[in-house]
Amino acid sequence: MRHILSILLENEAGALSRVVGLFSARGYNIDSLTVSTTEDPTLSRMTVVTTGSDDVIEQITKQLNKLIEVVKVIDLNESDHVERELMLIKVRATGKDREEMKRLADIFRGRILDVTEKTYTVELTGESSKLDAFIEVVDRTLILETVRTGASGIGRGERILKI
Repeated sequence: MRHILSILLENEAGALSRVVGLFSARGYNIDSLTVSTTEDPTLSRMTVVTTGSDDVIEQITKQLNKLIEVVKVIDLNESDHVERELMLIKVRATGKDREEMKRLADIFRGRILDVTEKTYTVELTGESSKLDAFIEVVDRTLILETVRTGASGIGRGERILKI
């Protein structure tokens, strides 16, 4: 099962490396990883998307909590949450494909950020499944380059990740 772990950790050199090393040493895969500072510049928030049974995720959480730099860990899948990912995709847009790419971007509520004679660069945000669906409907021969941020998530309502 896919899990989104939200980790609050001290914003210091080597902290990211130790978290990633923990996953690597135990043979757990990281599907996506995003990190940035929080409203408190001494803390960073890391979002890790991984897969595993509830027992595996519990083990990962316990191991993460043992790291000195880790302040708090929550599994966003345990309650309602909002999840988003950003994708920039450069597509060939010539002739009849030009109008089709514009139409697809509109259907998926994307924005065309850059236009040249031969290409469009489209920005899409949403759940990972939405971005995957966009890639599925676009003719593979038209995709020139794809960049994805990985998932970021936050609990709904009163649920917060804070000290």
